[in-house]
Amino acid sequence: MKKTIYIALCLMLSTALLAQADTSKIEQYCQVIATPRLLSNKVTIDIDFGEEKSYWKDTRLKGYDGKFKKFNTIIDALNFMGKEGWLFINAYPVRSNDTEIYHFAFKKFFPRSEVIEN
Repeated sequence: MKKTIYIALCLMLSTALLAQADTSKIEQYCQVIATPRLLSNKVTIDIDFGEEKSYWKDTRLKGYDGKFKKFNTIIDALNFMGKEGWLFINAYPVRSNDTEIYHFAFKKFFPRSEVIEN
């Protein structure tokens, strides 16, 4: 009797161990927007991950040290995105009031378990 219970218990545990975690990946997109500053050679970089914008919530990008991330140039921002594993898709300028605002689209693959569905 003990042998039968032991075998049944081993079979039940082995089937539970064969269950696999979901390892599928989902593409996520973001956009880097570079706006020239007034009377300066520098640019303001905004990274849009698709999150909701609010006047009450600070959505500026923070580095690993917890401080707000500042970029010196567009190339600095693009290098940062590459180091974080984002893949460049496309770039295009948008002309508004005699200034060109540059948009850069990126994508990255994330495990399905890390992505928060809306």
